[in-house]
Amino acid sequence: MTASSLLAVKNLHVEFETYGGTVKAVRGVDFAVQRGEVLAIVGESGCGKSVTVQSLMGLIPMPPGKVTAGSATLDGVDLLTLNPKAMNQFRGKEMGMIFQDPMTSLNPTMTIGDQIAETLKVHRGLNSTEALSIAKDLLLKTRIPEAERRLQQYPFEFSGGMLQRAMIAQSLACSPSLLIADEPTTALDVTIQAQILDLLKELQAKDDMAIVLITHDLAVVARTAQHVCVMYAGQIVEQGGVDEIFYQSAHPYTVGLKLAMPTNVGDYNKTLNPIPGSPPDLFAPPTGCGYAARCPQAMQICHQQNPPLYPDQTNPGHASRCWLQDPKAPKVSALYQPNLIASDRS
Repeated sequence: MTASSLLAVKNLHVEFETYGGTVKAVRGVDFAVQRGEVLAIVGESGCGKSVTVQSLMGLIPMPPGKVTAGSATLDGVDLLTLNPKAMNQFRGKEMGMIFQDPMTSLNPTMTIGDQIAETLKVHRGLNSTEALSIAKDLLLKTRIPEAERRLQQYPFEFSGGMLQRAMIAQSLACSPSLLIADEPTTALDVTIQAQILDLLKELQAKDDMAIVLITHDLAVVARTAQHVCVMYAGQIVEQGGVDEIFYQSAHPYTVGLKLAMPTNVGDYNKTLNPIPGSPPDLFAPPTGCGYAARCPQAMQICHQQNPPLYPDQTNPGHASRCWLQDPKAPKVSALYQPNLIASDRS
C-alpha cells in the first residue's frame, strides 16, 4: 500500500445485525489499487467479496448492515465518511460498478438510452439530446451494433451479452477513475465471457482506469488481473501479484482453490479435489485461523490464534495469513504446482 494508491482500504470491518445475532461479514480487510491496475478479489461464495466492495460504494443496507471500523480512501476522499447526498454525487462519477446480473440491475421500464443518459444528466448536467448522443457513442464503444436503434429498446429486448455491455456503457458514462466489476461474466457463456473480459481490458488500458474485479473463477483472474487478494471467512488470507498467487501459493486455501479447478494441463482423467468441510460460522468466528478446520496442514496454534499477514521475504507485496510462514513453523513440502494453470496465462 503506497501513498500513490488510487484506492486504499485499511482495516475494514462490516457487520450485519440479524434476528440470529451479529454476522461479522468482513473482518479487517486491507488492500490498495493503483491507477491503471486490475485487482482481483477471489474466494468462494460467502467469503465477503461483494460485501467489501458494496460497502465502499455505500450500497449495503444500513440497518441491518454497518461499517464498524476502517477507512477506504479514493483519491484522497474517505468514502466511509461521506453522507448519503455526497456519496450519490461521488458514486457514478468517480467510481462505477458493473453488477453481477444485469437483468435485475437495469430498470425494465426504461429504455437503455434513458438509463445511460440519466447518469450523464445527474453528474454532468447535460440535457437529453446531449446525453443521448454520448449514450450512443458509449454503446458503440462497447461494440453494440446499431447503437441508435438500441437506445430506444428495453432491457428485455437485449441478449445477456448485450445487457452486460449496456451496463458497462452505463458505468463508464462519466469516465470514473475506479470501476468495480462484481462477477461481471457469471451469467454468460464462455465465448461472450471472453469478449467482455477483452473489452474491459481494452477500455481500462485506454482510459488508465483502475478495476476491482470480484470473481470466484481463477481462469478469469489469470486472464485479466495484475494483483490478487484471496478472501476467506471475511479476511484476506493471501495477496500478491498474479504469478505469485498462482505459482508460489503460500496459503493452503489458495492451493485448495487451484486443486479444485479443472485444467487441460497433463492428465485429462485427473480427479478434481474439492475442499472438504464448510466455511466457519461468521455469527461466531473462530479465535484461530478461519481455515484451520478444513486445512490439511493445520497445527495446534492454528486453532488457537489467528495468524498475522506474513510478508514474503523474496517477493515484496506477496503476503500470506498462515502460521506455516512463521520462521518457527516446521518445514513442509512446496504448496504449489508450477504448471497447474499454465494454459490460462495467455
